[in-house]
Amino acid sequence: MPASQARGLLFAVAGAAIGAVAACAAYAAFTRGRPADLSGRWTRKNHRGEPITLLEGPAFAAGAGAAAALTPGLPARVRAAALIAGAGSAAVGAYDDLYGTSASKGFKGHLSALARGEVTSGAVKILGIGAGGLGAAALVSKGPVDTLVNGATIAGAANLANLFDLRPGRAIKVGLLTGGPLLAAALLRDSPVGAALAAVPLGAAAALLPDDLGERAMLGDAGANALGALLGLAAVTELGRPGRYALLGTVAALTAAAEKVSFTKVIAGNRVLNGIDMLGRRPVASV
Repeated sequence: MPASQARGLLFAVAGAAIGAVAACAAYAAFTRGRPADLSGRWTRKNHRGEPITLLEGPAFAAGAGAAAALTPGLPARVRAAALIAGAGSAAVGAYDDLYGTSASKGFKGHLSALARGEVTSGAVKILGIGAGGLGAAALVSKGPVDTLVNGATIAGAANLANLFDLRPGRAIKVGLLTGGPLLAAALLRDSPVGAALAAVPLGAAAALLPDDLGERAMLGDAGANALGALLGLAAVTELGRPGRYALLGTVAALTAAAEKVSFTKVIAGNRVLNGIDMLGRRPVASV
């Protein structure tokens, strides 16, 4: 194995390990002494109507943030971009978790409300994620066009990940299935920085997957937004211009489709996708 590939593998293992350990430690600290009930601020009902904690999200953000700060091999600008993308999207996601309502949904709903002069928590999140995406992109891009494209991709990926966080483990599985090939490509291309950057959110997410699948916790907006933003940042850092444009188009298309189509229904109606979605989950209750 060439020295550069070995270095990339070392950085990736370090990033994943630090992210995993830090996320687990944060989750244990956040949930200590907090039984799952329906009265806690960080407790919600899941798709079964059962109480579930949202503290997995802040734990993921804390773990990924620690890994971004401590993982070797990341230049200062890339490290700062990861912290901005992850922490920024997690912060506005947490605001929506705690204070959001279901009165307005989706981009169209929140932007329509904003046009009427009503500032919803979702609108705050959209604007905050967009600003964080541009801020992170400015640190890793060349020129204003690249900054706009990369910023839109990071913000779009943050929002898209949250659209999958409707069933146990789904958002994390999507993150692993998309981030895994990105990590592999970075290792094969002798890109230590790209490998480390992709490994950070993957390690933190994988460590929290058992509690997510066990329906004891969920990422919520805070965790899902941070997961998507960090993977988006890793992608725009690793991909060339054609790949980044294609990724932005894919993210935009899926986001637009989500306004009209239920991802849950599409997944349930496809044998392969449903099999992946149900892997490790409790069986669906029969009606």
